[in-house]
Amino acid sequence: MRKTETVAEIRKIFDAVYPDVQCSLNYKTPLQMLIATQLSAQCTDARVNIVTGPLFERYKTAEDFANADILELQGYIRSAGFYKNKSKNIIACCRRLVDVYGGEVPDNMEDLLTLAGTGRKTANLVLGDIFNKPAVVVDTHCIRLTNRIGLVKEQDPVKIEFALKKIVPEDYQNRFCHQLVMHGRAVCPARSPKCSTCPIQAFCKKIGVKGGK
Repeated sequence: MRKTETVAEIRKIFDAVYPDVQCSLNYKTPLQMLIATQLSAQCTDARVNIVTGPLFERYKTAEDFANADILELQGYIRSAGFYKNKSKNIIACCRRLVDVYGGEVPDNMEDLLTLAGTGRKTANLVLGDIFNKPAVVVDTHCIRLTNRIGLVKEQDPVKIEFALKKIVPEDYQNRFCHQLVMHGRAVCPARSPKCSTCPIQAFCKKIGVKGGK
């Protein structure tokens, strides 16, 4: 079975099992999505959501973050880890948003990648969830599951992103990545995956007979 066909079959199952998927980070605006995603590096989404509650009450606009006192900002985000580097990036990012983009989050990869603390993972999440554009978000779940299933044989996130773009339809890319997160948490964790009860086992190279070719 070709990889595009494997994806089509997995899509049918995932859409039935995980019909309602969305980013697990709490946000109300494109800026909040951008900041929350930056904070999520090496941190759980649950912890980030605890941090961003009071953070977004204190800082409401790009101008607020751009003009923030760095020590005060560090106090708000300390428990998210790497708070010194993250605070520097957030301030630098928002200064560029104010100076170059009128305080608004840009809607394309090229511009997003010019923002401090914003890599392809963050940019794709913003593009997919905020601007409804085709986007492949390669996180740890995506890397683990796509390799196990046999859709890719790569560990490099950028190579995985472009490999998946070739086999996952544009209208499914963003949803597929969110479904991988849900499946990774519920069924296919790094240790002790629940292969015997996995709904896509027949299409998984790890244990199935149809996938990964």
